[in-house]
Amino acid sequence: MPKRPRTKMTIEERAKQFMPFAALKGLPEALAAKERIVVPKAELSEDMADELDRRLRMLHVGSIVTVTHYRDGAYIKNTGMVAKIDENAGFIQIVQTKIPFETVYAIECEERSV
Repeated sequence: MPKRPRTKMTIEERAKQFMPFAALKGLPEALAAKERIVVPKAELSEDMADELDRRLRMLHVGSIVTVTHYRDGAYIKNTGMVAKIDENAGFIQIVQTKIPFETVYAIECEERSV
């Protein structure tokens, strides 16, 4: 009985043989979560709260800002254009991220040169 010729593997099929795989799914994520340091939320002094309130009132849609806010046990900085300010609901939206007023720690406005 004659041998049939072998069909050649495609490059993609050959590459799959050598791709790494995770023997323990979720281990890298679990280790990263374990390394994370949770920081307690800082209380603002009256002067800092007044300054923050003044800066919030100066903002308008289209401003480029950096907002430092508290979320999930850490302080996060978001930089971008103000898309929405909703005083009734109590949040500011930077691009697509909604940030509640009570979590805001600092606001830095970028100066535009004309």
